[in-house]
Amino acid sequence: MLVLGIDPGTAITGYGLVRTAEDGSLTAVDYGAFVTKAGTPMPRRLAQLYGSLNEILLLHRPDVSAVEKLFFSRNVKTGISVGQARGVVLLGLAQAQLEIAEYSPNEVKQAVSGYGNADKKQVQEMVRVLLNLEEVPKPDDAADALAVAICHLHSMRMKILQQGENE
Repeated sequence: MLVLGIDPGTAITGYGLVRTAEDGSLTAVDYGAFVTKAGTPMPRRLAQLYGSLNEILLLHRPDVSAVEKLFFSRNVKTGISVGQARGVVLLGLAQAQLEIAEYSPNEVKQAVSGYGNADKKQVQEMVRVLLNLEEVPKPDDAADALAVAICHLHSMRMKILQQGENE
């Protein structure tokens, strides 16, 4: 199964594709970031994000997708722009007829590191270890997107195990 993880943002949206094998091992297929230029009008930035996402969808044809939920504490302006980017991502994934799972930052941290309040460096290092990479993926947004994909694969695995116990 190939999962596309997305860490949405207006300036930088991270993406990561993770494949799981029958034995449960995980492989990073591709990862990176869609970057839009500061000062570009918001509609243009969102159109660039949408176009870049569609290119990745056509290139890799993932089976499912997972997107990080919006989290912001103080800066409402940033929260709104990230929400706009997240909306464009959700639209693109829905138009591709992909199943879309959504996870909070704490759910992603818990799934990848075993600790819901893990710091960014801990999560990134666990992504490197779980995917057997030589170094932590760059930029940070790509590592975060890979973590979202890993979170979804762990979540799916747990659901399958729970279904087996209930039968």
